[in-house]
Amino acid sequence: MAANFSSIPVLDYSQVSDPTRKSKFIAQLRHALINVGFLYLSNSPVAQRDIDALIDHIPRLFALPQEAKDKIRMANSPHFLGYSKLGAELTRGKTDHREQFDIATPHTCRWKPGDPDYLKLWGPSQWPDENMLPGFKDVMERYLAQVQALGYKFIGLLAEAFSLPSDALARFYDSDELMQHRGKIVKYPTPVDNAASDQGVGPHYDAGFLTFLLQASPHPGLQVQNLSGQWIDVPPIPGTFVVNIGKALEFATQGLARATSHRVLSPPKGSTPRYSVPFFQNISLNVRLADEVLQFPPDILKLKEQRGTASATDSVNFTEFDREPSGQVNLIGRVKSHPDVAEMHYPELFRQFFPQGLPAQGSAY
Repeated sequence: MAANFSSIPVLDYSQVSDPTRKSKFIAQLRHALINVGFLYLSNSPVAQRDIDALIDHIPRLFALPQEAKDKIRMANSPHFLGYSKLGAELTRGKTDHREQFDIATPHTCRWKPGDPDYLKLWGPSQWPDENMLPGFKDVMERYLAQVQALGYKFIGLLAEAFSLPSDALARFYDSDELMQHRGKIVKYPTPVDNAASDQGVGPHYDAGFLTFLLQASPHPGLQVQNLSGQWIDVPPIPGTFVVNIGKALEFATQGLARATSHRVLSPPKGSTPRYSVPFFQNISLNVRLADEVLQFPPDILKLKEQRGTASATDSVNFTEFDREPSGQVNLIGRVKSHPDVAEMHYPELFRQFFPQGLPAQGSAY
């Protein structure tokens, strides 16, 4: 019988700096990584004043005139950064009812003719007019920088949880100036009528190593799929991030760390919109996970055996890590999700995946 879970563990980050309590944190982290794939993280070092300032900006960001949003639409950007209108994507054949802005950490695109197309994935963000939303860019960049720093520290703790040296996962990253990590600000509106789908975003996995999610409004909606296939609620807990394992980390650890299928349900009719801010920690675009084999102690590998095998989940995306560089895996997912961007900036891949021309909506899987 597979080990299972019916709730998401809460870990206290302040224990990391206390020598008498750090071992407890590492043990809890090990359990969450192997058996759950999700955790809440309280008492993070990200400044609460910046979190509060960002949350304050979000309703005003989405209240911008449609013309202002369209000026920074994602189709302008070869980096898949910018605004996506409501209902632009499908997941598992159903429309995702969300409106979103993709905004990344600062980066200068290093692609040049002759380089792999996936090097174009990373580059500068598009920002709304500062005069229309004063202060937003500054607070968003401060927020992203702090979560980026937390993510790197967390990767060292993750290595310790697997009884590896704290720098064991450094091989999967380039130097800081060559890396970029992606944020997203998402609005899930309420359904327009009782017959409307409640799919905010359908079942999926995240691509990279770690995701740090700020649930920026009090609405429930996030659900994760446990080992037997049941959907478990992950309601907002004030003062926490939700942290989850991406498909790249699962592959890099030979399945020891568990990427967990998850989805978001729309807020109920008559409610207010749900807001969230995920931060996706990337790995090097050039790294081939199949070539980077980690060696784990026998007692750690035994924990994977004790967990058992998950039943079939509803998520199937990001399956190419066994044969493609990380950047190509991510580019394929982006092209499928945003064919309008691909048509403009990646015409060969566009024709490969959309031989009949531009579809009405994108669909990663």
